[in-house]
Amino acid sequence: MKVLVTDPIADAGLERLDEAGFIVETAYDIEGEALRSAIQDAVGLVVRSGTEVTADLLAAAPELVIVGRAGIGVDNIDIDAATEHGVIVANAPEGNVRAAAEHTVAMAFATARSIPQAHSRLKSGEWAKGEYLGTELNNKTLGIVGLGRVGQEVARRLNSLGMDLLAYDPYIGADRAAALGAELAELDTVLERADIATVHTPLTPETEGLISEPELAKLEGGYLINCARGGIIDESALAEAVADGTLNGAALDVFADEPLSTDSPLLAVENVVVTPHLGASTEAAQENVATSIADQIVAATNDEPVMNALNAPSIDASAFPRVEPYIKLSETAGRIAMQLFDGRANEAHVEYAGDIAGEEIDIVTASALKGMFRPLEPQVNAVNAPSVAEERGIDVIESKTQQAEDFQSLVTVTVRNGEDTISVCGTQFTGSDPRIVRIDGYRVDAIPHGHMLVARNYDRPGVIGFIGTVLGDHEINIAGMYNGRETIGGEALTVYSLDNEIPKEIIEQLEADERIIRAKYLALNNQ
Repeated sequence: MKVLVTDPIADAGLERLDEAGFIVETAYDIEGEALRSAIQDAVGLVVRSGTEVTADLLAAAPELVIVGRAGIGVDNIDIDAATEHGVIVANAPEGNVRAAAEHTVAMAFATARSIPQAHSRLKSGEWAKGEYLGTELNNKTLGIVGLGRVGQEVARRLNSLGMDLLAYDPYIGADRAAALGAELAELDTVLERADIATVHTPLTPETEGLISEPELAKLEGGYLINCARGGIIDESALAEAVADGTLNGAALDVFADEPLSTDSPLLAVENVVVTPHLGASTEAAQENVATSIADQIVAATNDEPVMNALNAPSIDASAFPRVEPYIKLSETAGRIAMQLFDGRANEAHVEYAGDIAGEEIDIVTASALKGMFRPLEPQVNAVNAPSVAEERGIDVIESKTQQAEDFQSLVTVTVRNGEDTISVCGTQFTGSDPRIVRIDGYRVDAIPHGHMLVARNYDRPGVIGFIGTVLGDHEINIAGMYNGRETIGGEALTVYSLDNEIPKEIIEQLEADERIIRAKYLALNNQ
């Protein structure tokens, strides 16, 4: 399997991919038709900010499983198109968090104490000691715009220096902010009260141009730092605000267009400190993001959860061993339920009972949907299964309960349309021993593997013998049989595990017997 790397990453990441058995192809500065040709047979693509991963590029990559961004920002990747193609998009948010936070703190000191300016003048022979009156950070208010991973690390560091913390982030709770020593407020309030404001949001349609002339005016007399993403701040307005004294200074590591043009107005203002996107440029950070992405590519191609997937369910590494057995089980339950269901479903209900109800189950639900739709759409996977459900008008419901009757954990997939419904319930015995324990209310104990026949019949003598005879006459071997019934003489349901596929004509022969209400062949060989 081939992994294409189109932007430079640390050797440690390339070595890890090589050790995992991938053919690693590096193709830096490649674009256009050459890039589309190179990606055609790749299962993985590794990029940084230099490669645009467009819908057109994704359409040219039929084998692609995952796009790995060696860093945090993914505004160069069309995530919606990736999801449509069933391609995982993952980043490495932890690898350079510390480096970005430390660079932010360094920029705060640099602009507040005019360190680069004084350094430059001393280098040129000027002793300008009396011309720079700095600002101490102690007892000042820090305004944090975006209290995500990097914002939180910055908060911890500058809180320890005696700064008061004020934060704007509509996606974080007040309790979490308070635990970091920060008070939540609206953006205008943060800028009005801050002595130094630092930006840590992703670049999205909502954050593009978030801070422009009106917002800068609210930060009057303060300093502005951006080590997040270019385009969040109006650079022309910022240059003017510093030049006319509205702001005391600014420090930027990122820009709307990179490399920064030599005619940028930012370069003409002395009190604007600029660095060439160095936030993640430490040896440790580069190794961390490279190995993190390599590990996620290995996981994705092994059909394991990807820890930092942005468009697919992910799960903490410590929780994965507890959840892993139920991922495949839920997929199988979903596949059985959908194949047994007559008509068009409009609702899928995934229920969790017992110990499994206390775990992160998003990936289990996605796997159940994958199982439901796989016979209908072969390209469906855990990435695009939720969007396939939406496209088909199927409502997806999750529910949990700590009560699991006779089992430690149960996963039940129910497919319905109005009054028509079918439920399949599965559990995991000790070790790797999945079982289907109930189908549509009938208690069974079926091993879900390979080929199965589910027969609903009247509970009369000779029915099971008849089915066995028909299968035997056609040299179809029965590997196991599991029978459940409502009452003596009532309806019964029997599951047969088989060694072979059942042709349509055998199903017709079985259903021609008046004792058999319905016979359904199920393919569970993951084809």
